Amino acid sequence: MTELIPKFEQSAGHKVSFDFDGAIGGMTERVRKGEAADVLIVSRAQIAMLETEGKIVAGSRADIAKVGVGIFVRKGASKPDIGSVEAFKRAMLAAKSIGWNDPAAGAPVSIYMLGVFERLGIAEEMHPKTATFKQRSERFAAVARGDVEIGFNQISEIIAAPGVDLVGPLPPAIQNYTLFTGGIVATSTQQDAGKALLQFVSSGAAQAIWKAKGFEAP
Repeated sequence: MTELIPKFEQSAGHKVSFDFDGAIGGMTERVRKGEAADVLIVSRAQIAMLETEGKIVAGSRADIAKVGVGIFVRKGASKPDIGSVEAFKRAMLAAKSIGWNDPAAGAPVSIYMLGVFERLGIAEEMHPKTATFKQRSERFAAVARGDVEIGFNQISEIIAAPGVDLVGPLPPAIQNYTLFTGGIVATSTQQDAGKALLQFVSSGAAQAIWKAKGFEAP
């Protein structure tokens, strides 16, 4: 958005103030509690929920981009083969340690990966070598230091993190996407400008920027 919004401002003549909240469901709760906003971009499921609650204008949803789960290692470290489900399984069993955000805190990637390990039949083997991070900042820092060999996160966040290298996305058969969707906040006084912004960030022209940041077309 830091790249797209200035382009929108230049082309549309609108001034945009924007904010980001990394907490799970943080932006959704802020709108739900009545914080003033014109446009909200969160997961599609959250937009749909707010639409049923009357917090998002019915029919204003616009799918923008989706992002999958990837694995990462310390910058410059050798990258395991994860090109197939079987290769991924072998890489996990060979890893000395893996790490992720605390599933008990609702971290979606970690919760999903627990299910993947169960389906692959390796949950028992992975448990003793899994580091769980209470602080979100540790998910990259621990791998960058070499304290943990392999980490998991959404690809867009991995690309932006210092000190780590993206190995690649999960194999397609076990991949999980988060689809980001925008909607017009029902209390907005600038709904036409909000619609123009959503059209801009979801346009074909914007997809090159989303792709460079680790996202895929919806």
